[in-house]
Amino acid sequence: MSAKTIAYQGEPGANSEMACEERFPGHARLPCDTFEDALGAIGDGRAELGMIPIENSIAGRVADIHHLLPSANLHIVGEHFLPIRFHLLGVRGARLEDVRAIYSHVHALGQCRKLIRGLRAAAHVAADTAGAAREVAEWGLRDRAALATARAGEIYGLDVLARDAGDEPGNTTRFVILAREPAHPPPGNGPTITTFVFRVRNVPAALYKALGGFATNGVNMSKLESYMIGGAFAATQFLADVDGHPEDPALARALEELAFFCSEVKILGVYPADPYRREAAGSAAA
Repeated sequence: MSAKTIAYQGEPGANSEMACEERFPGHARLPCDTFEDALGAIGDGRAELGMIPIENSIAGRVADIHHLLPSANLHIVGEHFLPIRFHLLGVRGARLEDVRAIYSHVHALGQCRKLIRGLRAAAHVAADTAGAAREVAEWGLRDRAALATARAGEIYGLDVLARDAGDEPGNTTRFVILAREPAHPPPGNGPTITTFVFRVRNVPAALYKALGGFATNGVNMSKLESYMIGGAFAATQFLADVDGHPEDPALARALEELAFFCSEVKILGVYPADPYRREAAGSAAA
């Protein structure tokens, strides 16, 4: 297989494939059934890169990824933000009023509640949006529809019954780009994001003290999430994104202070900030 291959979870026509095409139009694309399969394809060399969703502006984090990334032995080398547009797709000749059952990924169903409720249709979870479109095409029934991309409708020969079916017009998914080897940009080479996971030591106020170094050194933390590991309520891991490069003096001091209060700190990636961040900040300020 070509060295210029990028893996993603889902079927052709999924949002993840669209993100691959936007960011790496010259790469061959390798669809994978699961996130584990996509990460495995990068690890064993079948793909040079991976395009993996990590969070959505409406649905929040993609939980599986937070558990898989720290142990995948892969590195985040970039990020990509994709505006999400869901369309209701049905078989040729179907009408909107025919629809009684709607199929899609759980996040897509959650982001199109108004349409589903308005049609009084039953919502059914599928593995991914494009897979739901394929199944609707295979069934050939007018009362079944899929929430998916316009591209999926073209691939599987479906009609668009309702355009832009999402509840929020600003719906955006953030993807991380993964590789086997790190590709840290040099310090001072433009806006940079550092992503890491950590576990605090079991002492009073450990989290408060661990994060204090970021505040005192003026480092902006744009993301902090906690999640349980190992099936134990007492075992909590945190994932964070901060602005800056680990070799920047301020971030270097903050990470040194963090490590003092932690049992483990692992950097998952140091990579250029996507221009979308600056554009979104400008829109919010306006």
